Amino acid sequence: MAKSFYYYLGQIWKRPSKGLISLILRQRLIKWRRDPAIVRLEKPTRVDKARKYGYKAKQGIIVVRVRVRKGPMNKPRPKCGRRPKRMGVYGHTTKKSLQLIAEERAARKYPNMEVLGSYWVGEDGLYKYFEVILVDPHHPAIKNDPDFAWLVGRYIDRRRRLRQKQKATIERLRKTLLPKLEQQATQKTSTQS
Repeated sequence: MAKSFYYYLGQIWKRPSKGLISLILRQRLIKWRRDPAIVRLEKPTRVDKARKYGYKAKQGIIVVRVRVRKGPMNKPRPKCGRRPKRMGVYGHTTKKSLQLIAEERAARKYPNMEVLGSYWVGEDGLYKYFEVILVDPHHPAIKNDPDFAWLVGRYIDRRRRLRQKQKATIERLRKTLLPKLEQQATQKTSTQS
C-alpha cells in the first residue's frame, strides 16, 4: 500500500538532528531566537502534527510559535547566612511540562481562542520551541464546521487536558455502560410483561 506525504514527513521529523532537516532547523533556530517569545505564523512548520491535532487551513484557526526557557527554575542565591546545601538554589523543578507552559502562554496571549494542541518544533541550548494550534469558537467558519461542533456553544475553560480526559471518560462509559443499561431495561420489560 502506498504511504502518504504525512507519513514521510513524520519519518523526517523522527530524527531531526540527522539528515537534511538538521541544516534547515539550525538556520531556523538562529532566526527564531531573535524573534519575540510568541509569534503568530501563517502556516505550521510540521503539517503532519498540526493535522493530527485538528488544524485546517481556514479562518478561525491560527498557529502560534512559543519560546520557553529550558532547564530547572533556579531561585536567586541568598547573599549570606547559609551553608551551600541550605541556600535553596538548586533542585527546584517545575510541576508542569514546558509544553503545557507554552500552551498556557499562548492561551493568555489570545484570550478569545481555545487551545487545540501543541507539538515540539525545535530546541537549542537555551530555549525549547513549541507550535500551539488555537481555534476561535465564535468564528462563523468554525461554528459551521461539524468537526468543531464539540467546541461551539460550551463554557470554555483553560484546562484543555482536563476536558480531554472527561471527553475520553464519557466516550468509554458510553461504549461500555449504555449497552448494559439497555439490556437491563429490556430484561425488566420482558419480565414484567
